[in-house]
Formats: sequence, structure tokens, C-alpha cells
Amino acid sequence: MSDNALFSPLTLRSLTLPNRLAVSPMCMYSSHDGFVQPWHQVHLGSRAVGGAGLVMVEMTAVDPAGRITPGDLGIWSDEHVPGLAELVAFSHAQGAAVGLQLGHAGRKASSRRPWEGGGPLPPAEGGWTTVAPSPVPYQPGWPAPHALTPSEITDLVAAYGRAAARALAAGFDVLEVHGAHGYLPHQFLSPLSNRRRDRYGGGRPGRMRFLLEAVEAVRAHWPEERPLFVRLSCTDWVGGGWHLEDSIVLARELRLHGVDLVDCSSGGVVPAKVPERPGYHVPFARAMRRRAGVASAAVGRITDPEQASAIVARGDADLVMVGRAWLRDPYLGRNWADRLGVERPWPAQYLRARPARA
Repeated sequence: MSDNALFSPLTLRSLTLPNRLAVSPMCMYSSHDGFVQPWHQVHLGSRAVGGAGLVMVEMTAVDPAGRITPGDLGIWSDEHVPGLAELVAFSHAQGAAVGLQLGHAGRKASSRRPWEGGGPLPPAEGGWTTVAPSPVPYQPGWPAPHALTPSEITDLVAAYGRAAARALAAGFDVLEVHGAHGYLPHQFLSPLSNRRRDRYGGGRPGRMRFLLEAVEAVRAHWPEERPLFVRLSCTDWVGGGWHLEDSIVLARELRLHGVDLVDCSSGGVVPAKVPERPGYHVPFARAMRRRAGVASAAVGRITDPEQASAIVARGDADLVMVGRAWLRDPYLGRNWADRLGVERPWPAQYLRARPARA
């Protein structure tokens, strides 16, 4: 083993990841009624074989109305647990840790799959009524969501806790609450989507309340020794919205509520011009570590091993989440290790393909 930063271990609570390279949670839109399908088994299992230190399962709905599309995974029922447990068991056998991202799409739910054109799914095609903090559509042409009542908010917070208990039963190592990309917790955070004047709206403390309560509900069912992440959109990229300074304040509170790592992304609550460039979320991850005092993950346009390793070596992030590059190469972890000169164990079935060393 070399001393390369990307392939050094990372310990969070009682979990030690074998390296700092993770598969970012990416929706496959390929479930039926929330259940794991062979696609998920092959897709995620191959990344575990491919050398990921942590394999994150896509955003998994805590409530059926929280699915982005009818093809999203779910964990609102005990019946979903066995299929998820099979995913976990296979990845564990390959030496990878496995995490689950819990989410609710709010007003961005009831959508068509991306390859079917995206956009709202009409009732005639199986669409359903969406919910949100306020009856504000995502954008023109989208239906106005139902504004959640306080009792409905309480029920949804409890759904996050029940989902955490099911995730524990399935054997996951890590949970992540999805608070980014314009989904329900982010809709509460941003003043662009939250017009409430009760205890879940108004100033920043009220707008933070739903996410903090969801995290508390998750932590109540998630053992002390297991890490908990939160994914945040660190800025909306729009004036009058949620910005990095808000995220720093929130991250400090999340740390006090038992969150171990903030997974730093951006945007999604309203259409915005996002300056996508290599590593464009890295400054947010660096700010989380240095100003909020919490471990962080960087994601977004991280496409080569030297770039990823430098992020960790500089102390900009503790973990690197890679998305599209893993889709292009299921064995990215092994290939990046080889490029960086890192010796790693190989599955016995693949030894004949192991690159020769000089």
C-alpha cells in the first residue's frame, strides 16, 4: 500500500473505510413499487467489486409520495428490507462499506423518468399530489404542491425515523439524509420555496427546523457507533436564496445533532445558472471542515485520480464522492489505484487480469 491520500483509510465513529473514494448516490429510476431489482444488484455490486471504499445507494423514499419518479427505490415498508439487505451483503463481501440515502422529493416528486422527458407526471399517467412547505410550484408548468400541515410534518419526521430502523435491519453502515437538490428538506431551508410563517418557516432557525427534526428522528433509531451524513446544497446560486453562510450555520447545528459528515453539493431548489467546472463544490467542502468543524465530502466534476487525491491531500475534504465517472467505469477504483501506483487486494476471480508491476 502506498501512502496516497485517496487510498488511505477514513474512520468515522466505529466504521473504518478502506479508502476515501465513494460512489455518489445516483438514482437509477429502475425500481418497481420501491423494491430492489436485478439492475440495482448488478449496478451497485459491480462498483463494490470495482474498488469503492463506500458504495452509496440512491435516494430512497421514506414515503411513497416522496419518490421523484415511480421508479425510485423505497424504504417505507418492512417488505423493502430483504432486497436492500442483499445489496449490502454482496458489497460487504467485496470489502466495501454501504450507505443508504434517505429522501423525500417534496414538490419535485411525481415526475417522469429523465429518459422519458422528465417534468411532472400527470394523474392520467399515474401521477400523484405532491407536498411542500408552501404551495409554490417548482417552476412554471409544474403543479402547485399541497402545503404540509404541522401534523403532516410530524408524520413525515417520524417516517424518517422508521426508515432508519429499517436501514439498520438491512445492515447498512452509513445513513445519509438528503437535504439538497431542491428536495423536501432543501425546500424547507430555502426562502425561495418556504413562505411559511409558523415554526417551520420565517427566519433561518425556523426553516432549518424540519431537517434538524428529521436528523433527530434518524439518530434516535441509528446506533451511536454508526456514522450519519447529510447532503446539503451549500448554495442555491440565486439571490435571495440559501447560501454558504447559511450552510455553515446549519452544519454546526447538524454536528451537535449527531451528524458526522456533510456531503457538499449545490443548487436544485429553483432553476439556476450553475458554474459547473472541475471540482466546483470543493470550496464548500473545505469551508465545512475549516469553519463548521465537521468532516466533509466533495462531489461534482471530479474525473481523474490525481484531482481526487489532491483534494484529500490538501485537506479540502475527507471523502471524495464520484458519480458520472463511476457510471462510465464500474472498476474506476481499481483503475485509479493502478494509475496512482497503489497496491490493493484483487478478487480471486479477477487475479488473472491484475496489472503486472515492474
